[in-house]
Amino acid sequence: MKNENTNKELLIIIPAYNEEASISGFLSKLLADESHTYADILVINDASTDNTLSIVQELNIPVISHPYNLGYGTALQTGYKYAVINGYQYIIQIDSDGQHDVCNIQRIYELLTSKEKPDLVIGSRFLKGSQSFPISLTKKIAIAFFSIVIRLTSRQKITDPTSGLQGLNRKVFGYYARFGNFDNSYPDANMLVQMTLLGYRVQECPAIMHRREAGKSMHFGIIEPILYMFIMVFSTLNVFIRHKWHLLAKPTTLPEKTENVKPTKGGIKH
Repeated sequence: MKNENTNKELLIIIPAYNEEASISGFLSKLLADESHTYADILVINDASTDNTLSIVQELNIPVISHPYNLGYGTALQTGYKYAVINGYQYIIQIDSDGQHDVCNIQRIYELLTSKEKPDLVIGSRFLKGSQSFPISLTKKIAIAFFSIVIRLTSRQKITDPTSGLQGLNRKVFGYYARFGNFDNSYPDANMLVQMTLLGYRVQECPAIMHRREAGKSMHFGIIEPILYMFIMVFSTLNVFIRHKWHLLAKPTTLPEKTENVKPTKGGIKH
């Protein structure tokens, strides 16, 4: 739970589903990193059927557990809502499988709080100073395609639009936390298009990424990446049409803090 005696403004949210093979090592690295001294950590357990929850509990890390498997997007939105209620100013979302190096946290946080004050920071594997691993041809095509789509629709260059490593300020995650403003199923390039069209400032920074050591990606195989591309095309088109018809909700100012919601070992405690 959030420590009421500290003034930490940053929350690191970690969606997790059946990551028992990798989450222990990743969280241990996170706890050993300097970032945990200036940021709170929250794991959102999306009704894992393996030992993910017990591993997180053993490390004494705050966790919110979904009663049912609701998907990656909903897990993220749970983290956004928790951050809104508890008055955080910034969020960094990072994968639980260890692909995103914990050293990225400080770099993203420094950029979020810099003079430029971007609303949304994307960790990119394609900028100078980044480090990554070989990706499939299908993934490369998807990344190139959505980079072009974003440039055509919002006139902004994003080199890694499918990156799940992101930093958000309160304006962005507060907007995402509201009903209908966030794609709970496939929040990806379509959300970047939406936020740039709404006038939010998006910036990239070099990121260090590693090959997944265990388990499989959400877009594993041949059919899944192709299906994902089709879904993203229609989702992005939907965002563009809603923007043209003024159907996207306008950004609003959030209160600094509301009644606390405290994560517990079993679920959510109000």
